[in-house]
Amino acid sequence: MPTDYETDPRRIERESFRLIRELTGLDGFDRVQQQVAMRVVHSLGQPEIVTALRFGDNACVAGLAALEGGCPILCDVEMVRAGLTRRLLKTSPLCFLNEPAVVALAAERGESRSMAALDQWCEHLAGSVVLIGNAPTALFRLLEMLQDGAAKPALIVAMPVGFVGAAESKQHLWDRHRDLGVECITLLGRVGGSAVTAASVNALLRINQDEWY
Repeated sequence: MPTDYETDPRRIERESFRLIRELTGLDGFDRVQQQVAMRVVHSLGQPEIVTALRFGDNACVAGLAALEGGCPILCDVEMVRAGLTRRLLKTSPLCFLNEPAVVALAAERGESRSMAALDQWCEHLAGSVVLIGNAPTALFRLLEMLQDGAAKPALIVAMPVGFVGAAESKQHLWDRHRDLGVECITLLGRVGGSAVTAASVNALLRINQDEWY
């Protein structure tokens, strides 16, 4: 059993981000985007994944302003909500996945709870930051709602993971976000998940506290 491993969390973090900068191609990103990109790499352990990372033209600016203003934060699953750094938040993140009304509605419609939960989002959507890290069905439903005239969030961070619908939902978001009039950060392909979605927003929250890596 090795006995010479690093135990100091600050040193571990500093060395992690030094290595991420060394191993990751960040030249195509501006200063703020680099912070998000590094958190994505840190969460997944894959420097090459940044080639799949996409930012809307004003995504980071819109997200920073909304979060600084204490906007609603809407999460598709509890794991996304749990991954947010609470000390940095100005409002409590919302997740309706386990609400009894949502469970009943999903059963009635024969759809996922993640889809049914978006009925509860309507009154919170305007100016919000939306986080979808698990459920492609939630992203598809959100895009349908926006197409039908739902209030627009300030930023959608969508990185659902999986083999059925994940890549397709993210590609559809990326292809349609300008037409829909929304800003987004997404990670194309099958890779993603709750941790990397939360980490992307944590990067923005840290920037608002003037924490840079």
